[in-house]
Amino acid sequence: MSKGKQLKTINPATGDNIDTYEMMSDSQMTEAIEDCHKAFSEWKSKTAEDRAKVIKKIGEKIAENKDELASLMSREMGKLVKQSHQELELCSGICDYTAKNGPESLKDEEKELPDGGKGFITYSPLGVIYGIQPWNFPSYQVVRYSIANLMAGNGVLLKHAENVTGSALMLEKIYLEAGLPENLFKVLLISHDQSDKVIEHDLIRGVTLTGSPDAGKVIGKKAGENLKKTVLELGSNDAYLVLEDADLDLAVKTCVQGRIYNNGETCVAAKRFIVVDKIYNKFKEAFVEQMSAVKAGDPTKEDSDIGPMAREDLRDELHEQVEESVKKGAKILCGGKMPEGKGFFYPATVLDELEPGMPAYDDELFGPVASLIKAKDDEDAMRIANSSRFGLGGGIFSKNEEKARELAKYHFDTGMVFINSFGLAKPNMPFGGVKDSGYGREHGTFGLHEFVNVKAVMFA
Repeated sequence: MSKGKQLKTINPATGDNIDTYEMMSDSQMTEAIEDCHKAFSEWKSKTAEDRAKVIKKIGEKIAENKDELASLMSREMGKLVKQSHQELELCSGICDYTAKNGPESLKDEEKELPDGGKGFITYSPLGVIYGIQPWNFPSYQVVRYSIANLMAGNGVLLKHAENVTGSALMLEKIYLEAGLPENLFKVLLISHDQSDKVIEHDLIRGVTLTGSPDAGKVIGKKAGENLKKTVLELGSNDAYLVLEDADLDLAVKTCVQGRIYNNGETCVAAKRFIVVDKIYNKFKEAFVEQMSAVKAGDPTKEDSDIGPMAREDLRDELHEQVEESVKKGAKILCGGKMPEGKGFFYPATVLDELEPGMPAYDDELFGPVASLIKAKDDEDAMRIANSSRFGLGGGIFSKNEEKARELAKYHFDTGMVFINSFGLAKPNMPFGGVKDSGYGREHGTFGLHEFVNVKAVMFA
């Protein structure tokens, strides 16, 4: 690629340009890969305890720069500033957790062999890990995979979404200021075609993507052709089940929060609300009332409940999904109209009378649009939930925690289940899904062990 091509960031609240960035040439990209591998060659020889000290310092530096980075994140992708702060607090928490627990998770495991010999299992760094990340959590998505891999002794490359380029570069600066060796974590300002060349490069040992199922198929195929391990987190259409014995007030309040958090642009957001027939109308009335009161506005203002969608094309796509669902028989209970004026805003919307074959029933709606679905009973609700091709997260509302636990353990076909709550991520709990939501896990020991050589060493 010839030099001179640029990446642009745009403020979705106003539609105004924020900044432009020069893209890398192919030779600059290759140099970055080679430099990262050289840095890895030294970093891998450091003890886990020494690496942990740097990881902890990164968490501290993120906290020190929280106000500036939070403001930048909100300008670039439109999330509420207070939610940008929450995101960065989670990032610092991940660093703290990893620094504290990483060395223990990476310790050699001594084994007695069946034939009387002895051996041990060691977790050796692999090399350079390439991450392709989306815009919806500009810092968390990066921290989630990079901190685990740096702790494991790997080098890390990042191709971030174009609209959060500034946030990516600020994180790179923060990592350096925290004492991470130069070139060990590098941001690649590259195109999709160049990205394919990164995956093909001999020095790349693993690829992790957070994105759509279509993107996952492309990246998974490209990595597989080159025998590179992948972790794919591919979004979802998470079902939240409201059973007959649910605390209705708690369920309504939590489901609204779960649908509109981060402007509704969260892969593990609550999206389908499957409510049993006996309480459906009561839930619907209260849910629509609260969703109708959600105020879209300037993400820097305290009285805004949601900000704009991150890009104009994403808003257009969401509106098309709503309109297509309505054409097929869905009913709009609130919202659903494209607003006038500056910025890429979309109102909190509730759709009812949904059936299979409608986008609002089958697909992921990545924005503040809720799908209400009626179930005959608890068993039918679980059947509907599992009928989706996705399986990232989900929720159950029931006062009978033992029953909810059993449903979550034996029946819910997802990677994560929230009971009487809505959540995003915890540093010590695995994050990831099944089916079209991808494979592999991040966070905790699970994330630390995804991109290591689990090596068996045996003595006679």
